[in-house]
Amino acid sequence: MSDRHYASDVAFTSTVKAIQTRKGSRDSYKRMEESRGWQTEITSDLVAFVSAQTSVFLATANAEGQPYIQHRGGPPGFIRMLDSRTLGFADFRGNRQYITLGNLAENPKAFLFLIDYVHQRRIKIWGEARVVEDDPALLRTLMPEGYKAVPEQAILFKVSAWDMNCPQHIPQRFEAADVAAALDTRDRKIAALEAELAKYRARLADPATDIDAP
Repeated sequence: MSDRHYASDVAFTSTVKAIQTRKGSRDSYKRMEESRGWQTEITSDLVAFVSAQTSVFLATANAEGQPYIQHRGGPPGFIRMLDSRTLGFADFRGNRQYITLGNLAENPKAFLFLIDYVHQRRIKIWGEARVVEDDPALLRTLMPEGYKAVPEQAILFKVSAWDMNCPQHIPQRFEAADVAAALDTRDRKIAALEAELAKYRARLADPATDIDAP
């Protein structure tokens, strides 16, 4: 039976709180716990953030406590909200080591870490995860339309608590597709300006041309 009083107790154990006290940050976190605290359900803000991401890090640990972090990626929206406490995504075929699957078979506790480099935001989600195999209907629900990948199973993540971290020290990076689109827009504007400039120069070169004419 859990003895947690606040949602953040999933991370702020008595040992962590003792260190916070020694380091001088416990009072501010205590005020946070007693006022707004961490969220325990999936809100519209969380859905909007998760739906925009193309990358997630999934942390698990085996029965001995050995940690492992696996990266999973896909098009925006590949992580879906299934209900107010559950996120899910299709687990695509990769190197077929199956470390995450083995860890979850021994220990369901898991953690999701999502980072938005463009807006310098990150979200941490604690909970439990389970693997669902041999459920074609669920995979069809979770599989991004038109995405070229082979789904092997589904992973469902039950949220216990989540928090949005501060933006400190997050480097600002941009997706290659966004940079390419911005450069294309710039190039088209430059081409249009160069065409206008060429027309103006042609008028200047012709003494019979009224440069003020449209």
